[in-house]
Amino acid sequence: MKILRGSEAMSVPVTELIPHRPPFLFVDEIVSESADGLVARRTWRAEEDFYKGHYPGAPITPGVLLCEAVFQTGALYIARQARQSGVETTDGVPLLAKIDSVRFRNPVYPGETVTIEVKRKEQMSGFIMMSGSVKSGEKRVLTVEFAVAWKKPE
Repeated sequence: MKILRGSEAMSVPVTELIPHRPPFLFVDEIVSESADGLVARRTWRAEEDFYKGHYPGAPITPGVLLCEAVFQTGALYIARQARQSGVETTDGVPLLAKIDSVRFRNPVYPGETVTIEVKRKEQMSGFIMMSGSVKSGEKRVLTVEFAVAWKKPE
């Protein structure tokens, strides 16, 4: 098992691994990875446009975007695993196939930095079942179960 830490984990920009781009990229960097999971980080910047309309005057990060950060982290995990196996991912995109058991525990405010963790549970028929979580410091923000497939767009 290869565990990447620090600058080794961050040596490949997330934009080289997944097709997401600003303003719809919600992972800033990979923190570490192992054979069965990946940890990433994201700072939610106060100037991001969606805060203007999501509870003006008392903005919080939309839960759907927190989930998307987890899903993008899952896509990063799949891309890293594929590259380590010698498989090129430029021919496909990560497609979310299932979302289950989402639980929101605490809000995330503009300026907060969160840690996003995904773990591979099982793989079958081209789908990878994963669990994900988001923390702000020691505070758990959300947990979610989901499935992703890497598919070529038609």
